[in-house]
Amino acid sequence: MSTEEYKAALEAASREYEALAKQKAELDERIAKLAQTIGSLTRLCGYTPNVSFGLTDGCRMALRAAGHPLTATEVRQQLELFGFDMSKYANDLAPIHTVLKRLAESGQAEFMPRAWGRPAYGWKGAGGAPPRPKKRR
Repeated sequence: MSTEEYKAALEAASREYEALAKQKAELDERIAKLAQTIGSLTRLCGYTPNVSFGLTDGCRMALRAAGHPLTATEVRQQLELFGFDMSKYANDLAPIHTVLKRLAESGQAEFMPRAWGRPAYGWKGAGGAPPRPKKRR
């Protein structure tokens, strides 16, 4: 293959990657909203909520579903709406803060300090566009 063919293949792969990452973000958002709906409907039907995800996945879902930055307290409220059992934690905000900090460190969430209130975290997602190689000269 020639260099031009490699460049064309790289461009095609990058475009496909970006399109799939966008689809994944849309699916993740829809899944998070459905989890919230299921949690609410479960309680309205009088069932005991049971969720099949851990705290980290729950925090991810809460940030995705909100569409705006959330404080740790707001994340806890979202988890409860999803049906997540927080009673197993003596201090339920401590592990949420830890998870949010780790999500920020991994680049999936963004820490947003605020002068007028508690700091919040916003969803950035994972798997954005791949790094583009620099052209050699």
